[in-house]
Amino acid sequence: MQRLLLIIALLMGAAPALAQESLPVVASFSIAGDLVKQIGGDRVRITTIVGPNADAHGYQPKPADAKAVAEAKLIVVNGLGFDAWMQRLQKSSGSKAPVVIASAAIKPLKESNDGHGHGHGENDPHAWHDPANLKLYARTIRDALVAADPAGRETYDQRLSAYDAALSALDAENRAMLATTPPDRRKIVTSHDAFAYLGRAYGITFLAPQGVSTENQPSAKDIARIIRFIRETKAPAVFIETISDPRQMERIAQESGAKIGGKLYSDALSPPDGPAGTTIDMIRTNIRELTKALAQPS
Repeated sequence: MQRLLLIIALLMGAAPALAQESLPVVASFSIAGDLVKQIGGDRVRITTIVGPNADAHGYQPKPADAKAVAEAKLIVVNGLGFDAWMQRLQKSSGSKAPVVIASAAIKPLKESNDGHGHGHGENDPHAWHDPANLKLYARTIRDALVAADPAGRETYDQRLSAYDAALSALDAENRAMLATTPPDRRKIVTSHDAFAYLGRAYGITFLAPQGVSTENQPSAKDIARIIRFIRETKAPAVFIETISDPRQMERIAQESGAKIGGKLYSDALSPPDGPAGTTIDMIRTNIRELTKALAQPS
């Protein structure tokens, strides 16, 4: 009898551990990883290949990355040519896990035909900078998590609803912050062309010496074009992104007379204790920095 009671006690003790087993998910870069975390919560165990403050453009996978992908039950990528290296990584790892393209439901903007040779194909992959697009990202990720873990549907649905509401609040906050800036003053120069979706959402004109990929270095002609643009339009400031070499933007600011604004987060989050530890915080930080610069006298 005592032996039977011991077996029952052991089984009862093991049950919660089995119920709490998390779904292993691999995300290609920090923003995708955060979106999975926001929707998945404690039901997922996330491995992010390209972490905070790191450039995912043209990333070269490491052996440890292949191990993580091989063990994953779900792989989340941005798509639109941004993280095409994940296809090679999955193949080399032997993983058969389903791949969800987080941007699948959005209508992509086309790359500007300016001769940069960005390497992403015809579409601009930086769709996450528009909160409306993030709602579609989140729904796509929710659907993939439910398919991989049907028992978690209620959790995923609840977390999606909460995240959707948070994105709506963020959008309203952004519009209120920008309301005091006249539309004809919303002109910004950044170190690479990553903010077209943000610009479309909030009526901001962005121009950059680099294309949408940081793999391509701007030419002297590109730099001269930016300096001319700043002088002609009186763009209030130039911005240096956290993943970019600041020297070219410092040169542009010096030769054009524009002020250097705060740092913007384009393709990567900050570490969790930084100002852009989540995707919502990233957008909020960017809008605050832009609004601050646009409010300064030219």
